[in-house]
Amino acid sequence: MTETPPVPRAEILARAEAAYLGLALGDALGASVEFMTPREIAHEYGVHREIIGGGWLKLKPGQVTDDTTMSLALGECILFNGGEVSALSCARAFDLWMRRKPVDIGNTVRRNLMLFRRSGQPAAPMSEHDAGNGAAMRVLPVALATLGLSEATVRAACRAQAHVTHHNAVSDAACEFLALAVQDFLLGNSLQQVYRQRIFPLVSEHAAFAFGERLRRANPSGWVVETMQAVLQALVNVGGFEHCVVDVVNRGGDADTTGAITGMLAGALYGRDALPQRWIKALDPAVRAACCDQARALVAAAPAPTFASRTA
Repeated sequence: MTETPPVPRAEILARAEAAYLGLALGDALGASVEFMTPREIAHEYGVHREIIGGGWLKLKPGQVTDDTTMSLALGECILFNGGEVSALSCARAFDLWMRRKPVDIGNTVRRNLMLFRRSGQPAAPMSEHDAGNGAAMRVLPVALATLGLSEATVRAACRAQAHVTHHNAVSDAACEFLALAVQDFLLGNSLQQVYRQRIFPLVSEHAAFAFGERLRRANPSGWVVETMQAVLQALVNVGGFEHCVVDVVNRGGDADTTGAITGMLAGALYGRDALPQRWIKALDPAVRAACCDQARALVAAAPAPTFASRTA
């Protein structure tokens, strides 16, 4: 394996912005068709490709859901703590987020935050039933804040935020993969490199994540396995930011979360210029500004002063 040159800091910052905006754009696009089937989407929209709001949550055009707002709450917490990802501070931040009555909240998130209120313990009990996608959808701030640190440190930080609501080994595997893959893309790795270094090992260790095109699933649920199958299929098999996000949300099901996670990865991979300007213009301006500001602040908070590309 060969070392590749360090990536310019300006490029890393632009890709970090693209990842955060991609998260919000995929969330806003997918929310319109959440819980619909592909047939229902096709009947209503043909191909759903515009940020128009609506959906079961009756959102305003450009409004986002818990995928983005919970990520922003986590990012605020990390920045307040000087870049540290502390389980207790994360639990307090998520509890405050819930008290502000978000537009949507997952059942597992709600249940385990209520448990935190009663017990004061920041980590929920380990449970084989808590393999939802609620921890994976919000992991981006951890990826940005730990950029340049060891993989062991990144993985530990992922688990610290995840276990507040999702203490589950399958959820952990998804969260850690997503954070490390985002970092690889920020550091200039190609999709082919990330496939070899991250995706293939993930599927080899956790066969449930297998995502061959013959396994293409309509209506991916909130189970993190189905979420990751849909996300990886779209990322690997469909080229370009807009095309892969449109592909995944038109599968329906938990479309805001599959859209958000796909947008996060694709934004980091394809960069700021690949994001459709009409989508950015349609996004809630306050959300747009918060994503850009937080992306840059979190990278700046990362302890490592310089970032070399991982080996290719």
